Amino acid sequence: MTNESPELLLLHALPLDGSMWAKQMELLPEGATYAPTLYSLGDRIEAWASEALKLVKGNRLIVVGCSVGGSCALEVAALAPNRVASLVLIGTKANHRPDPDLHASALEIIHEKGLEAAWRNLWEPLFSRKTSSHVINEAKRIALLQSPDVVARGVTVFHSRPSRDQFLSTFSRPVIVVTGSEDTAPGPGTSAKQADLAPHGRLHVIPECGHYVPLERPEALNSILHEVIAEHWR
Repeated sequence: MTNESPELLLLHALPLDGSMWAKQMELLPEGATYAPTLYSLGDRIEAWASEALKLVKGNRLIVVGCSVGGSCALEVAALAPNRVASLVLIGTKANHRPDPDLHASALEIIHEKGLEAAWRNLWEPLFSRKTSSHVINEAKRIALLQSPDVVARGVTVFHSRPSRDQFLSTFSRPVIVVTGSEDTAPGPGTSAKQADLAPHGRLHVIPECGHYVPLERPEALNSILHEVIAEHWR
């Protein structure tokens, strides 16, 4: 693999870890895909992006992020715009208006009631009602492998992230915006606006799918990623 070969950097959603990308790990030859678990990389989204960027070697990066992972993907692109060949933003909102009450409420649930209650209240409702219980239970299993303190750190990173809508409006590389048709955070409407905001943005709406597209509809996402990879393969 040369510096001109594409690499995939896969950045996970809350309250999951890098293993959520299991169905995407073989899209490129071995050694060209990275799916770090982000929680230990720092207390700010900028630190997550900086540390994740150190893992990849080349200059033709396809950075894929889901939810807070998409926010991290935007930070990676802001740090190294010349190395990022394409951004794939799944269930991601570039604009951020701090909501201290929502932040405090999420932390309270995690610390006072535990991760299982937090999963039930904060994250399980983000799945489509059409998604199989097997998929949801596997996601729950991954979530409950994390410690409450680790997930709380991730929540704080998410709520302290900067707005990147201005950056998105000037980023000169392809931006592929992916949303489930039933996603509510941020959902198809906001996703469409973001695809329009990016100079080279395009939108994919996945039917019968919620927030966690890599888990709920991996085949649909992989088809999109195959197209993106083909654009950058030499």
